[in-house]
Amino acid sequence: MSVIILAVVVLLPIVGGALIPVLPFRKRTQMMVYTEGIVLLNSVLALSVLLTRPEDAFVLFRFTSNLTLSFKLDGLGTVFVGLISILWPLATLYAFEYMKHEEHEKFFFMFYTMTFGITMGIALAEDIVTMYCFYEMLTLVTVPLVLHTLTREAVLAGRNYLYYSLGGAAFAFIGVIFILIYGTSPDFTAGGVLDLDKIGSRTNLLLLIYVFCFFGFSVKAAMFPFSGWLPQAGVAPTPVTALLHAVAVVKAGAFATMRITYYSFGTEFLRGTWAQTVVLIPVIFTIVYGCSRALKETHLKRRLAWSTVSNLSYILFGVALMTPLGLTGALTHMVCHAVIKICSFFCAGAIICQSGREYIFQLDGLGRKMPKVFAVFTVSGLALMGVPGLPGFISKWNLVKAALDSAHPLAIVGVAALMISALLTAIYMLTISVRAFVPSNADRYAVTQTAEKGVKRSKKKAERKIVPYDEVRDPGWMMILPLCIFVIAMVCLGLHPQPLLAFFGSIAAEIH
Repeated sequence: MSVIILAVVVLLPIVGGALIPVLPFRKRTQMMVYTEGIVLLNSVLALSVLLTRPEDAFVLFRFTSNLTLSFKLDGLGTVFVGLISILWPLATLYAFEYMKHEEHEKFFFMFYTMTFGITMGIALAEDIVTMYCFYEMLTLVTVPLVLHTLTREAVLAGRNYLYYSLGGAAFAFIGVIFILIYGTSPDFTAGGVLDLDKIGSRTNLLLLIYVFCFFGFSVKAAMFPFSGWLPQAGVAPTPVTALLHAVAVVKAGAFATMRITYYSFGTEFLRGTWAQTVVLIPVIFTIVYGCSRALKETHLKRRLAWSTVSNLSYILFGVALMTPLGLTGALTHMVCHAVIKICSFFCAGAIICQSGREYIFQLDGLGRKMPKVFAVFTVSGLALMGVPGLPGFISKWNLVKAALDSAHPLAIVGVAALMISALLTAIYMLTISVRAFVPSNADRYAVTQTAEKGVKRSKKKAERKIVPYDEVRDPGWMMILPLCIFVIAMVCLGLHPQPLLAFFGSIAAEIH
């Protein structure tokens, strides 16, 4: 029975979400109950699978005798399944409050719910073919979410996202083909599946293919020079950008690089080669590049987007170290960053929704009007910069420890990049909180006029009407509740990370 549930947790949100536009909901509340019910049920089923841990695979479809569409839960998949199962119901609840004034809600929640199932398919993929199929489906189902507002900016962002993703998938597909040819099996196996007898003298060719595959999957993880699509995608509604930047799309890219590095090509084949150096260089560069762009950015959501670009490369850095400690650090930051960043994006969305202000220079004094949101945002900023007692410190500590343990000369350069990034993160995150609580503008109550002039100077049009300063308030409970839960989760992860680290260590220990 638990094996069948592997397929159910993938198919239930896809089928249930596809029905949303055609079901005869008479009230918006009925649609909300149905959608949240599907998501909650699926999360409960997924978490029950994590408890039972079925050892067998479920074959959904068979292409040939050895090529299947099949699902299986292993240690690495457990991390991703648990992450999305916990975050998605909270994200959906938040989306109800955010989207109540938006158009085409039914189609939004259709694609939003379907994305849950497709991401689950990536997490539970037994082999590289299944993962690739759902990876492509993830692109197709999230493009409409980026396009949702149908503004000129949204169309441009959606088009660029599609181009980048399909281009990256094409490079990744080359790696899939070579794994099928030179591997003993398409299934994910700890330590890799390459058959050295088949490879023979083609070692450099396989290393080149790994580089292509790593870069291809890293497009969704926004590694330089493929990072441009992510800040542009910020034009989408905040519930979408939060999942794009924290859970579904970008983490799927990072998760895929873990799979091909540790479970397909294998670290014994890759470690110490020129291919490892080739992937480490852009990863380390992106860590500093993303923070630098975030520091310059004046738009709130785009600043957080560039921060995501940097932090995703933290994960890729751990992957590219190709050691058990590196994988432990990568998994730790994948989980910690997901909680921190979805929290900060939800804060940004609440600010935009309640005040209409999108630019950082418009936020002077808003901390007094929205104390709950900005207090949570400040905690997420401290966590992101790596303050001890919060999860960002734990993940960065593990990455630094893995780098110092690595024999690769570029690992030390990576440590320096992490230190620089921490400093820049402190500046670009805490600047927002300081302006909100201790505004530099002496006339705080004229902030609306200042904001409108600032928007005109920047030749940008505000997406929402700016609310007068005196009318700005904290949002309703559907927005506040997820934020409070995320703060509690951050404190718990920061103060008591040992169980999680032990679990990640056991996963990494499987790698030979």
